[in-house]
Amino acid sequence: MYITITPQKLGGNYSQSSADFVGYLEKENQGLEQKNMEHFFNQYGEGILAEEVVKEIDGNGTKLKKTEPKFYSITVSPSKYELNRLQNSSEDLKNYTRELMKDYVNSFNREINGRSVTIDDIKYYAKIEHQRTFKGTDWQIRENQPFATKILQLKNEIRSIENGSMEGSIKKREREVANLERQAPHQQDGKRIVQGMPKAGNQSHIHIIVSRKDASNTFSLSPGSKHKASEVEMHGKNVKRGFDRDQFFDQAEKTFDRTFGYQRNFAETYKARKDFIKNPKTYFASLMKLPINGKAIAFKLMRETDIPIIPSIPTNQAQLALKIFNKLRKGVDVAIKSSSIGI
Repeated sequence: MYITITPQKLGGNYSQSSADFVGYLEKENQGLEQKNMEHFFNQYGEGILAEEVVKEIDGNGTKLKKTEPKFYSITVSPSKYELNRLQNSSEDLKNYTRELMKDYVNSFNREINGRSVTIDDIKYYAKIEHQRTFKGTDWQIRENQPFATKILQLKNEIRSIENGSMEGSIKKREREVANLERQAPHQQDGKRIVQGMPKAGNQSHIHIIVSRKDASNTFSLSPGSKHKASEVEMHGKNVKRGFDRDQFFDQAEKTFDRTFGYQRNFAETYKARKDFIKNPKTYFASLMKLPINGKAIAFKLMRETDIPIIPSIPTNQAQLALKIFNKLRKGVDVAIKSSSIGI
């Protein structure tokens, strides 16, 4: 389970309207019949039109400055193993979203009129998507890049020969291109994986747009707060503040596991990923303490994530730790820089 929370930012300022983002989320509906379309939903309703989402989110940002986010995007991406637990991807993920957003509000250390924040205090809209494409930050694209660069060079040479600005054999270069296409390490359905190619298999995931302001358009509820659960004195009063991201990500996993009866391996947990980044020694020690079957599943899961590890596992534990950490941390750094608030 990978969850990111991202403020929508353009240059130095934040998006003043959700229209572009909502339009982006409507892309999968293009060309589909009405019965096959996925529409926006919230805690209590379904079939919500994109125009209503834009109107409600844009109209709920009173007194927010251009330097403050008007809304946040939450993306929830279950793994293929988690998706396999679902009976119906669309309906199950909708139900899960509604439970997830309860975890979201419970992670705020805020009070509204002397009470804790509840699900009815937030304004959000969500949408299920079933497709994903390979991006430039994906490790398959990065590892295929040397082949892509050489192929592009050869194709440019072919065009130069065709227009007479260069001499040489077109057929020879076409054979080289064909060989490079086959030799690229990452293939899908017999073709080299390239940026923009749709990913195979079940790619269902959730996009959520949540307003920075509460449903009454009065109080600011920022999941991007740098403060966790704490209190500060303001105007002579103790005021609660902050959003506990650790709690939210951890509870999101527990809610999924409880809802769908999922048996989560150590390598899939948010705590494990955080330990890997913050305290690799603790991460590796926990990994080594797993029972044999659990350890085998953990390494299998690690190989199949978007962060690659070495193809063969050395038996020496020190060597194993060094190679895994060096390889994985490079991938994690890229993922963090290209995503969101995250870990």
